Amino acid sequence: MTDLAAVKAALKTQAVETPSWAYGNSGTRFKVFAQPGVPRSPWEKLQDAAQVHAFTGIAPTVALHIPWDTVDDYGALAKYAEERGVRLGAVNSNTFQDDAYKLGSVCHPDAAVRRKAVDHLLRCVDIMDATGSRDLKLWFADGTNYPGQDDVRARQDRLAEGLAEVYERLGDGQRMLLEYKFFEPAFYTTDVPDWGTAYAHCLKLGDKARVVVDTGHHAPGTNIEFIVATLLREGKLGGFDFNSRFYADDDLMVGAADPFQLFRIMYEVIRGGGFGSGTAFMLDQCHNIEPKIPAVIRSVMNVQEATAKALLVDREALAAAQSAEDVLGANAVLMDAYNTDVRGLLAEIREELGLDPDPMAAYARSGWAERIAAERVGGEQAGWGA
Repeated sequence: MTDLAAVKAALKTQAVETPSWAYGNSGTRFKVFAQPGVPRSPWEKLQDAAQVHAFTGIAPTVALHIPWDTVDDYGALAKYAEERGVRLGAVNSNTFQDDAYKLGSVCHPDAAVRRKAVDHLLRCVDIMDATGSRDLKLWFADGTNYPGQDDVRARQDRLAEGLAEVYERLGDGQRMLLEYKFFEPAFYTTDVPDWGTAYAHCLKLGDKARVVVDTGHHAPGTNIEFIVATLLREGKLGGFDFNSRFYADDDLMVGAADPFQLFRIMYEVIRGGGFGSGTAFMLDQCHNIEPKIPAVIRSVMNVQEATAKALLVDREALAAAQSAEDVLGANAVLMDAYNTDVRGLLAEIREELGLDPDPMAAYARSGWAERIAAERVGGEQAGWGA
């Protein structure tokens, strides 16, 4: 039998980081749909993130994206966050929205462009120093569209050189998280296309470099939980960008397309010792047609529900069935946990933490949506920069 008290205690320690850009306007390549009350500054993004934490209790940090969240005083921004009950989390770099990066950033054939990109990454570390952030999140749109466009091996050399310079700049307690994506916007080669490439670079860099897994960045049919298990086994899983996909990098609410996959991933995280051990659990989503804050709340709850089910797996019974070569019995142990309705358990936990048992309903009653729609009039709404 699973120890419910231990499960509840573990769930009370869970933390999911929300992304600042999820609170701003975003959309498809064709249209960005503006909504009333959307933040006009990083400060207002933090106000909304604080609401998510207030109603869920497990979203204490907010990831920044530079330059989308550029301010004059990052120490003041960090203090502003703390005054609202949250903290600043990972600093995400952006080397894909400048005209100079058309043919790449750290992998670009022009040394001047590479210098520009690396200087931006170093600036992000400066920001980490000011905010107290632990993680520098790197994703590169670098790649090529045509055979022969550039030297594939040389691009890897340039990538390694740029990463090494930034790695040496990291301070004590700081980490570099390298993300991968198998295609888009480059279609012939992508310079960091898979977890193996990211792992190889991180392995060479050292212990401060880890791989981050974006759940939307895989080809159809990819066994993401195998990747998670392998990276945990090698001590190289830095964290997640949680979202959901039907086709490619859809950036939908995590658990929307395949909640069973999310459960399987969280089971491997727990099985591999990645829960509560420094693995970063962050959302990376764009809410295009749904209200921003409720979508983030729902996403946090989806992660929480998948984690609860994963913690309920009877690991002794599973190990016994596996040892007995009982294929169906072993699968049944997992399915029993997945099919458990954990909503009542999570409601109990929230009440024990002094929270409303239903975060979605509590937010709807709070009046925050109506307040920001009335107050945030004028100025320029925040967007994801597209």
